[in-house]
Amino acid sequence: MSEILEKRKKQIRRKGAGPYEMTCEKHSLAGAVSQRACVFCGSRVVLYPIADALHLIHGPVGCAAYTWDIRGALSSGPQLHRRSFTTDLREQDVIHGGEKKLYQCLKELIAYYRPKAVFVYSTCIVGVIGDDVEAVCRQVSRETGLTVISVASEGFKGTKKDGYRAACRALSELVGTGDISSISPFSLNILGDFNIAGETWAIREYYRRMGIEVVSTITGDGRVEDIRRAHGARLNVVQCSGSMVHLAREMKEKYGIPYIHVSYFGLQDMSKALYDVAEFFQDAAAMQKARRLVREEIDRVLPELMRIRTDVQGKKAGIYTGGAFKAFSLVASLRMLGIRTAFVGSQTGSPDDYKRLEEFCDPGTIIVDDANTMELVRFSQETEIDLLIGGVKERPVAYKLGIGFCDHNHERKISLAGFEGMLHFAQEVHASVMSPVWKLIDRKNINVGNA
Repeated sequence: MSEILEKRKKQIRRKGAGPYEMTCEKHSLAGAVSQRACVFCGSRVVLYPIADALHLIHGPVGCAAYTWDIRGALSSGPQLHRRSFTTDLREQDVIHGGEKKLYQCLKELIAYYRPKAVFVYSTCIVGVIGDDVEAVCRQVSRETGLTVISVASEGFKGTKKDGYRAACRALSELVGTGDISSISPFSLNILGDFNIAGETWAIREYYRRMGIEVVSTITGDGRVEDIRRAHGARLNVVQCSGSMVHLAREMKEKYGIPYIHVSYFGLQDMSKALYDVAEFFQDAAAMQKARRLVREEIDRVLPELMRIRTDVQGKKAGIYTGGAFKAFSLVASLRMLGIRTAFVGSQTGSPDDYKRLEEFCDPGTIIVDDANTMELVRFSQETEIDLLIGGVKERPVAYKLGIGFCDHNHERKISLAGFEGMLHFAQEVHASVMSPVWKLIDRKNINVGNA
């Protein structure tokens, strides 16, 4: 590895190069130009899929750019979440304060759209000028009878992970306020799937086939009234542990609801998720249904996966994700296709995540926490990968280096979770890696500075 900033070196390691020692969960190094997102982004990611709530960004109009067009979390009903409302703070508001403007915006928007609840996101400038957002929310809530929740998400005060925590605090104001009398003893909440391309619907259908009621899908196709009843479920099933584990822990302490971690990506992890849920309920019928479901679904997709494998096996890939949970499943999914993972990293991994990742990866694999663009460029070139898997910020890195790319994050339109999702993933990988366009590019002579 070359040209790594000195203070970044402890956040990067190669498997087999000495004992495990990985620094993570720290603020990004100033000047390193991290790929990591801010606190505001973290809170928006979690709350934004609540489709019948109104989401108001208290800050400059630029912060409102983070909207449905960037992260298309789908809704089966209301589409209010697709709107991006902002108080549009300007110079005079910064000087004199933005509380009056926030109050007027809330009153006007609530009267017009009549949402089920309102989330008000604080941005960096609100933290600087010190608007009392909570007081304004309380006042409007009293006057309208609507739940108006302040989300303390000033972007500069931490990392994306702090935004997750702020969102979970906001959600906890809703949980526990609904009627739970009709909820089945075989019931759960889906936490941490964002229904980017309909994944939540597929997972919900799997649980239905097992005879298990889904009370709420908090972070994908979410509804306010469902979240209010979430404390009536018997189990929280958490996928993106970084974003939702705070709420799961709080619900365990407050309501005694246990939680388990799962991943819905890849055949192995998807199957394990269903078996783990069935095992939790200790219900023979649910386990039998889970086994039948897994067998039917794998029988359906496996022949095509094996056909794709014959084309792509022997290729190499790099992975850079938001949360580390997804990286585990991607390494396993690529391995099933005969593709070796040359480097893997995440924005928000924990020490346990990276330790597990090292155990899971092949010797020589580079593992990185909180990477920046130039590091991804170096790793991609040094390891001579054929495919980069990431999100919107990693896409240009891949294309400028003449490498295939698979979007496993915000902008994709194809479901990649569940059994069918694994097939979609393999097809995406195949289409990108095997594209004839790469034969026209001399990867070895691409100048890093120009990339």
